[in-house]
Amino acid sequence: MRAQHVSEIATLGRWLALGCLLCLLCAPAGRAQDPPHYQLDPSWPQELPNRWITGNIHGLAVDKEDHVWVLSAPRTVPADQAGAAQTPPHSACCIPAPSVMELDAAGRVLKSWGGPAYLPDWPTDDHGLWVDKDDNIWIAGNWFAQFSFTAGQPPDQTLPWDRQVLKLSSDGKLLLEIGHPTRVPANNQDTSFLGAANTMTVDDDAHEVYIADGAMNRRLVVYDSMTGAFKRGWGAYGMPLTEIDNGRPPGYDPANPPAKQFRGPINCVAISGDGLVYVCDRGNDRIQVFTKDGKFVKEFVVRAETLGTGSTWSVAFSHDAKQKYLLVGDGENGVVWVLNRDDGVVVAPFGRKGHYAGQFDLLQCLAMDSQGNLYTGEVAPNSRVQKWVLTK
Repeated sequence: MRAQHVSEIATLGRWLALGCLLCLLCAPAGRAQDPPHYQLDPSWPQELPNRWITGNIHGLAVDKEDHVWVLSAPRTVPADQAGAAQTPPHSACCIPAPSVMELDAAGRVLKSWGGPAYLPDWPTDDHGLWVDKDDNIWIAGNWFAQFSFTAGQPPDQTLPWDRQVLKLSSDGKLLLEIGHPTRVPANNQDTSFLGAANTMTVDDDAHEVYIADGAMNRRLVVYDSMTGAFKRGWGAYGMPLTEIDNGRPPGYDPANPPAKQFRGPINCVAISGDGLVYVCDRGNDRIQVFTKDGKFVKEFVVRAETLGTGSTWSVAFSHDAKQKYLLVGDGENGVVWVLNRDDGVVVAPFGRKGHYAGQFDLLQCLAMDSQGNLYTGEVAPNSRVQKWVLTK
């Protein structure tokens, strides 16, 4: 009987082992395989010091220490909100915050600098932000004659247009300037200056900076991030710079072939872990995907019926190792769309248009920290940064 009992236990053990193996084979591969979900952290950031108030949030980036860098446009703060900065002061508060602020994980300001007249070629409209692996800060300029501020006072019309990208140290020292302010008309073939660029991203290993250029031009351009030398560039579907038309084609129409040109503004550029380049063609409600040398791979149209300012303002990649999902910030609809990165199918959107915490109005930019937490930045009327904690 003892031998029979041992045999029965062994048989049961084999069945249990087989069942566990089947469970492992059939179970999901973990949290990263499911669409990410986020919960707003209403305690972040902390109140700004010095009676500061933010203007349009035109850039967000997270450095290797998980510090969040914020680019605010001081000129976009309306006079009635910046009462303490008027002469004489209109009210006890407030003063436009410096353009660049570094916030720690608790949302406290650690460092700040920049703004009008900070440098001779400081942009009139601060726009776009990136932090490279050496903690250098990249910003662009986005103002030109046809641009009108959503809030605040319009710039002096005699100023040269923003045609430059600046590389600065973490304490605000100028290291490199690509392009220069000028009133020369837009020209996609001229790479000596930019066309009111929207933002940029740096490929640290290749020492290259990809610039979404942007508002006046209709191109993506790549420069050496150490020397500023031009390397390559392309338009929609990878077309050569010589074939880009700066006219404004109609928006995307599902009943007709997609627009052959970027409609503009080209609002974002991001590089995935597997080396693909994602570009926001905001006016055409689409994301176009390329290889690093400019070969067109595919495109995703995001809520094609969107009019107004378009649906594709910014992108971020999900926190899992394979970056299975693409997060798209939609300024017009006030939504973060979560897409399958392979086919562009929307799986888990969140947010809605509005002014309360957890809602969005003109959602401009996205950034993600090493824990998968998401940061969102909005332009006027909200002009704020919010933190979203990854819950699963």
